[in-house]
Amino acid sequence: YIGGVMSPEMATPKLMWLKRNLPGTWNEAGYLFDLTDFLTWKATGSLARSQCTLTAKWTYLAHEETGWRRSFFEAVGLGDLFEHGNLPDKASPVGTDIGRLSAEAAAELGLTEKCRVGAGVIDAYAGALGVLGGFAGDETNIGRHLALIAGTSSCVMAMSPDPQPFAGVWGPYYGAGLPKLWLSEGGQSATGALLDHIIRWHGAGGEPDAAMHARIARRVAELRAVEGENLAGRLHVLPDFHGNRSPLADPHAVGVISGLTLDSSFDSLCKLYWRTAVGIALGVRHVLEALNENGYLIDTLHVTGGHTKNPLLMELYADATGCTVGEPLADEAGGA
Repeated sequence: YIGGVMSPEMATPKLMWLKRNLPGTWNEAGYLFDLTDFLTWKATGSLARSQCTLTAKWTYLAHEETGWRRSFFEAVGLGDLFEHGNLPDKASPVGTDIGRLSAEAAAELGLTEKCRVGAGVIDAYAGALGVLGGFAGDETNIGRHLALIAGTSSCVMAMSPDPQPFAGVWGPYYGAGLPKLWLSEGGQSATGALLDHIIRWHGAGGEPDAAMHARIARRVAELRAVEGENLAGRLHVLPDFHGNRSPLADPHAVGVISGLTLDSSFDSLCKLYWRTAVGIALGVRHVLEALNENGYLIDTLHVTGGHTKNPLLMELYADATGCTVGEPLADEAGGA
């Protein structure tokens, strides 16, 4: 249920590193949390863990009566995880009431102790709930909808009433987003961060702030008005500068830029930026094709996060995937 390859972004590799490299810290640990569960512990004092975090990051099998495979942790040298991590036998379903806000947390937050705290979700999963939650009652058709939570990196999430396991995409995770639904998660490890990198790297670039991105987008629009869809057609960018998370699941993959010249003008930066954006959009199509080849029938893409502010990416997502693309009316629908 992890797509055939365990990513270093999962909890197990991080815990293995901690035990090997900081044995003193490991031996003194009394609790080990994902951020979501750490926050609910700080808010309530409860040691409950979310089904979202344990299933998506800690190899907890929420669909089975016994969710933990202790033999797996023994095999990788983490047999004492439950002693040091203080992990519960059962995960708490997303949104479950885990307790009142503590007096200390209430005072720090300026809230009342009457507030109830629910089991949380990982940041990108909050974004998926924000854009897909409206389809919770339509289990038959929810598999047509893909959430793209896109900022520094990008996550793509699809839900289905039936498990759809296959290599290269994380999951399927039971109940990690919506109750009784299976969630498959793909992604790109560097998207917004890659566009920032291109701006910093190019001689005509500089600080990749919002004004610079907007200036480049305007100039790209002007260049396209003249040169059409052939703009920088000999320039190709493979955007795997930080590995390929999905669907190749290769952390050692590298990026490629083909077609550079000695041109160091601002226009050359705009052309490289444009072709990098094309590569990012085609990466989303690559993930979507893998999903559709393995049981999904996705035709609608719901985008949230920083990319909704980039008109080039939003246009390219529609062109590259052939999907209907929707974006929230609000500035943000969730974490990205």
